[in-house]
Amino acid sequence: MLSICIPIYNFDMQPLVDELHRQRQELSILSEIILIDDASEDIYRQQNRKLRSIATYHELKQNVGRSKIRNLFLDYAQYDYLLFLDGDSVILNPYFISEYIQAIQLLQSKIICGGRKYPEKSLGREKMLRWKYGTKRETIDLLERKKHPNRSFMTNNFIIEKNILKKIKFDETLINYGHEDTLFGFELKKRGITIQHISNEVLHGDIENNHLYLKKTDDGIRNLVRLFNENKENHDFLHEVHLLRFFNQMNDYHIIIVIPIFFFITKTIIRHLLLHGFISLRMFDYYKLALFIRLLNQTKKERK
Repeated sequence: MLSICIPIYNFDMQPLVDELHRQRQELSILSEIILIDDASEDIYRQQNRKLRSIATYHELKQNVGRSKIRNLFLDYAQYDYLLFLDGDSVILNPYFISEYIQAIQLLQSKIICGGRKYPEKSLGREKMLRWKYGTKRETIDLLERKKHPNRSFMTNNFIIEKNILKKIKFDETLINYGHEDTLFGFELKKRGITIQHISNEVLHGDIENNHLYLKKTDDGIRNLVRLFNENKENHDFLHEVHLLRFFNQMNDYHIIIVIPIFFFITKTIIRHLLLHGFISLRMFDYYKLALFIRLLNQTKKERK
């Protein structure tokens, strides 16, 4: 019935896999755990190879990115439902798998999201950016997620019918971090598939430092610029992304023109503050909007 699919990159999978194995042994359902390593460092591969006694384990020679590796699980999964988890997830619910099985039976849904939580206390200035953004913007309670079910989709913790993933795959041209979940949720919505949400959260167990998360943010903005250029006439898609909605509102009032000038003056100090853990989410929002406008203008110049 259930294939538990976990992409790995530079992380020790023993605690997560042990807990999932314990839970599935307690259930009288057909299930499996599949691990695909996306070209991790050798120290992690050596560690995770030990899990072959309780999980199917595969290694990739080259890093293929967040979208393609999720599609690859279709080549190995035996069962009708695929439960995707990020490798750094911490299971909070001792009946985590059982909750998903019950939700499948009750909701009769093709895709269900369980949600995400972050540690209650910050992990210091060096990880403040990821922690603060995660607690304020990604830890969304069930009622809020249900208001915009497809817009609230995140890839870290969800279950999907295998046949649906065969038809609507993750966009493999999005190699770097960012917005593969946005596009996937929108593609489901276009086909009339509404994502169901339940309260079955996992803890985000590996908080990136400020330098790494800011780099990932920059990558995500580059992906968003590409998606905007490909969908600029698709108002439904533009409405799905908060930053694009705000960009269009600002554009209507002709404020966009002054932002690149102000960003040229302030970029260095804003990055310094973000990198050193002095975080205002409004400032972070401004940074992302300004970077989006700058990269968008660059693509316009390149096309001329």
